[in-house]
Amino acid sequence: MLTGHCLCGAIRYQAAAPPTLECVCHCTMCRRAAGAPMVGWFTVPRGAYRVVAGTPTSYRSSPEAIRTFCGACGTPLTFESTRHPDETDVTICSLADPEQVPPHDHTRAATKLAWVKLADGLPIYPEQRGKD
Repeated sequence: MLTGHCLCGAIRYQAAAPPTLECVCHCTMCRRAAGAPMVGWFTVPRGAYRVVAGTPTSYRSSPEAIRTFCGACGTPLTFESTRHPDETDVTICSLADPEQVPPHDHTRAATKLAWVKLADGLPIYPEQRGKD
């Protein structure tokens, strides 16, 4: 069982399935949503993700996607797409212990920032591994 929470602790969640598609995303939308140069994600079946405290705020970031975050502190939490209706993507660094789910690759690297240098030896995908 993976557990996590936002920065202020108002939102707490559980992910009751093994993580898959562990990655670091470099797309423009993830960067803007997090205010960061890249965002770490993992995927679980939609039914395996459960909020156990608080109520996340959600917004439609594109016609096919909904993102959730803490309305109090702004921590990005999840991404859900109509393209993959049985999955929930969860931010790795909102986990209570992010070391439990290290990324396996860099995705959407075609749009990474030029000043970001990838030297960790992980596979680099210009688009997205495993979903497109």
